[in-house]
Amino acid sequence: MKRVVVGLSGGVDSSVAAYLLQQQGYEVIGLFMKNWHDDSVTISNECPWLEDSNDALLVAEKLGIPFQTVDLSEQYQEKIVDYMFREYEKGRTPNPDVLCNREIKFDVFMKIAMSLGADYVATGHYCKKSEIEVDGEPVYQLLAGADNNKDQSYFLCQLSQEQLAKSLFPIGELTKPEVREIAAQMDLVTAEKKDSQGLCFIGKVRLPEFLQQKLQPKEGLIIQIDKNNPVYNIDAPKLLSVEDGLVLEAKKIDYIPEMGKVVGNHQGAHYFTTGQRKGLNVGGTTDPLFIISTNVATNTIYTGLSSQHPGLFKKALFVEKSEVHWIRTDLALANGKTMDVLARIRYRQPLQKATLHQFENGMYVSFEEPQSAITEGQFVAWYLGDELVGSGVIS
Repeated sequence: MKRVVVGLSGGVDSSVAAYLLQQQGYEVIGLFMKNWHDDSVTISNECPWLEDSNDALLVAEKLGIPFQTVDLSEQYQEKIVDYMFREYEKGRTPNPDVLCNREIKFDVFMKIAMSLGADYVATGHYCKKSEIEVDGEPVYQLLAGADNNKDQSYFLCQLSQEQLAKSLFPIGELTKPEVREIAAQMDLVTAEKKDSQGLCFIGKVRLPEFLQQKLQPKEGLIIQIDKNNPVYNIDAPKLLSVEDGLVLEAKKIDYIPEMGKVVGNHQGAHYFTTGQRKGLNVGGTTDPLFIISTNVATNTIYTGLSSQHPGLFKKALFVEKSEVHWIRTDLALANGKTMDVLARIRYRQPLQKATLHQFENGMYVSFEEPQSAITEGQFVAWYLGDELVGSGVIS
């Protein structure tokens, strides 16, 4: 019997994952991760992690598997929370869920599992893993989950071959309703439990309040840029090299206040992100205002009317060399090479046709259709069919 440690989160997905592994004849151990918790920023006075760890314990008791809680708050604070503050301070928008998987669940947590003699770590992610052979060596593939509506492969886009080798995703072949049905048949306490919202493991947190602990409010101007501003009429020179053309398409527009009109004030550019429309508190406009750019150096937010404003769209993005990550290292591009892929720049975005261009200093991803709200600090993930083969931080 192989031993599997399941990250029991107190939700229905990991509960059913543990049950299925047990059915498949594995020796299953349940571990609940207590991650960082701060009462001063939770939305209500409920204590989500206590409730969740109790539910995880009840599931473990029902299945008759050993259970314990591991406190990872220190590592979480250092690897996720501090990183988030640093990124927001630079005016970037991090993705804590992707990082949490790379740094906590499939690293710190995985090491604890291995110290308990585990062969594998399993989670309740909606994705699949398979194994192929390349040049006589086993190579692991990360595939989209069977439930199109719930596919979570994107959140695992930073995993390595070593991490995938020791991972199992028992519910990847199932849909959410099927998972709930199994939980109900087994009379598991989590069968009807709502899916958790909010930051990975932090529970129900208001992001601005969370950020205000470290990043002080600072009043600045909200500027509205007209969609007909000449800054959007850039004619590319005809004789550009491919790389120069991509540089131009991926380039961030340097807005200055003189390009538009002042429509309001905000409490800190670092609390806002490109593409955001809520929280600006500017009234009286014909269409909703969207953030098209933020400048943390001058503490200015630039906005445009409607979701079709030209300031929201770009055809390409850049990933610095050190931030390019291949799950399928055997497919990594050499300099000067290209690859046609399907890509997404955020979770749940439908996959978009794109081309990867690898250069000496990093990689450009150029899209067939212009993309709205490409956001620095977020992850772009690229797929071949339904296999996620690599990802990178948008720079």
